[in-house]
Amino acid sequence: MAGHTTTHRRDWVHAIREELDEREGTVLGGLACASRHAVRRTAEPLVDHRQPFAQDADRILHSRAYTRYIDKTQVFSLVDNDHITHRVLHVQMVSRIGRTIGRFLGLNEDLIEAIALGHDIGHPPFGHEGERMLAQLCRCHGLGVFQHNIQSVQFLDRFERGGAGWNLTLQVLDGILCHDGEVHAQRLRPNRAKDFAVHDRELAAKQDDPSLPLTPMTLEGCVVRLADTIAYIGRDLEDAIELGLIDREEIPEKCVAALGSSNGTIVYTLVTDLLANSSHVRGAESSDVGSDFIGFSTEIGAALRQLKAFNYQRIYTNPAFKPDFMKIHRCYERLFEHYLGLAQEAGSEGSARAFLRSMPSSYIAAHSPAAVVRDYLAGMTDAYFLRQAAAIGCAIPERLCLPT
Repeated sequence: MAGHTTTHRRDWVHAIREELDEREGTVLGGLACASRHAVRRTAEPLVDHRQPFAQDADRILHSRAYTRYIDKTQVFSLVDNDHITHRVLHVQMVSRIGRTIGRFLGLNEDLIEAIALGHDIGHPPFGHEGERMLAQLCRCHGLGVFQHNIQSVQFLDRFERGGAGWNLTLQVLDGILCHDGEVHAQRLRPNRAKDFAVHDRELAAKQDDPSLPLTPMTLEGCVVRLADTIAYIGRDLEDAIELGLIDREEIPEKCVAALGSSNGTIVYTLVTDLLANSSHVRGAESSDVGSDFIGFSTEIGAALRQLKAFNYQRIYTNPAFKPDFMKIHRCYERLFEHYLGLAQEAGSEGSARAFLRSMPSSYIAAHSPAAVVRDYLAGMTDAYFLRQAAAIGCAIPERLCLPT
């Protein structure tokens, strides 16, 4: 009797899922990526009540790499101020902004959420500054240039779950690989002609040439790429103002006139403009190639470009905002050499095995010692990085106490 009840419940749940799939035909626009179009590298039997992109969002959320977002730098490092954005908050903002855009344009919110939650999982300790440091070390040790979007795919597709990865859908992995939120784009048109073979070629080509432009295969991926910029551009200004590093009055007048001077106004203006200039998507048919794009107006796109330039000059590349990064750079070098020595002695006892114990044997066999070290360092939180650096005798920087 219990078995009959279980079977009945399972059948009922699957029937509801089929109903949800059918409902997408009326809720989603013709240019949206419906759940039935999800593709996995390894096919899975229909045993789950969740639709595939919702399932991917849950898999990313429950990954070990996602847990480590909690102590990953967004922009400002080594600052004792609980109001400053960390990576975990940023990805949630991208997800929320992206889903809002997706709802208005008739796109798949589950796909947007999955891409948004996973897009920055590959960031190493200390944000983009750490990425530059690790990239230099990777080049010196014969590896391709370190790129956090490639590393995100590496963690989710090839490292977690004992090296088996999460078997995420092509559309999610593609959106993560192609997010490039730092690259300015006024308009994005998806490159839909992709399968896993194309994805793997793009991954290899991007590794060889970091400047290679890649475009997502779905409008949902395009949304996340623009939502990434919308989420960080004003928030980074607010953090810099919070820390007393810039004044609100210093924001360029043209940017203020077009976008506003606060994060809330900037986000609202950018989202509203994007929706107004992408409204054609909502009513388009799947065959309407001419409508297969999203973007900002010329005026807002130009203001956003100018604001990005201001942020890069006054915040991201300003050496005054990088306290003791020479020490962090030295810690990266020392830790890389330390773990490389341990990885090359993987057959020995003691500390080498302690370092490698969390890594599956199949993964270690498929990667060079330098690649193993790259992945290990990239997965560290800021605090763990500093603890490990101190443990091998590195001088580590002190945290700054700035206004709260």
